[in-house]
Amino acid sequence: MLTTILRRTAMALLVAALSPAASATTFKVDPDAGRNQFTAIFDSAVGERITAVSSQVGCTLTVDEEKLEGSAKCSVPLAGIRVDNDDTKSDHFRQWATNKQVDPSACRIELELPAVKLPKPVEPGKAVTIDAKGTFTVCGRSRDDKGAESIHVTVTYVPAATPEEPRLLRIRAHVTGFDRERYGVSPKRTEGWLARVQQLADVVATEGTIDVSLFALDTGTGATP
Repeated sequence: MLTTILRRTAMALLVAALSPAASATTFKVDPDAGRNQFTAIFDSAVGERITAVSSQVGCTLTVDEEKLEGSAKCSVPLAGIRVDNDDTKSDHFRQWATNKQVDPSACRIELELPAVKLPKPVEPGKAVTIDAKGTFTVCGRSRDDKGAESIHVTVTYVPAATPEEPRLLRIRAHVTGFDRERYGVSPKRTEGWLARVQQLADVVATEGTIDVSLFALDTGTGATP
């Protein structure tokens, strides 16, 4: 009898050891989908309103659906950003972002949200809002004080229509008071622009807003969150 109990106990422990541990769900934002949008607006009170846009936003979201928490990493290639749909302005923005130190094709604007906590479970079709902190880098440069930006996020869960289709998260995020100078995106740091810094001071705003609109797809089999 004791031998049988010990054998069964050992077998149960072996099965438990070999069973895969519960893992977090991964959602992906496809940079080639064409429907994900990055928009940065710098609106000077007495100068120009400059709008930088890109549809090449890529993200990876890791979500613990039981604990209602997760993290996210997103990026936009600098070369994929258009300013006012103008070639010259887009080139100038790339010069300011890289300070002419690196190839624009090697530069990215990146965002990391290391810890996001949902206030409640996400229900189908009902938006949940979150205020989080995220760190940006531009061509590898952090903010001058290594600090984070406040980000207001809205998440809406769209369940899969069929078992074969992935679940979807509709995500909108908004950042105010984004100071490009603090990330070194500036004519002051760019060769050939120093003589024009004073001229541009009142024309181009240093602070702006960033908005992203994303569709994140579940990469696994997906159970209801």
